Amino acid sequence: MWTGEFGRLPISQGSDGRDHNRHAFSLWLAGGGFKSGYVHGATDDFGYKSVDKVVRVSALHATLLHALGLDHTKLTFPHEGRDDTLTDAAVTRAEVVEDLLA
Repeated sequence: MWTGEFGRLPISQGSDGRDHNRHAFSLWLAGGGFKSGYVHGATDDFGYKSVDKVVRVSALHATLLHALGLDHTKLTFPHEGRDDTLTDAAVTRAEVVEDLLA
């Protein structure tokens, strides 16, 4: 997996490069049971916001854990009086993104 912490906006508010974009970003997944040569999702025509097949970070984490052979809903740890998961599935409703898997 290769990714950055943010996407980049197609514009800049200053003269020192493009600004961070929290509405869309790209990453690469290779090997590990992921589809080869597959493109998932798209941004609007301006490149500002994800508009098609949006994958939330929690769903990406659930998918990565699944590829590692771990069920993100069963891998729990005690946190503030409840069993929590790495994806906080009870709150985020994270699910494995099957379209990414070979």
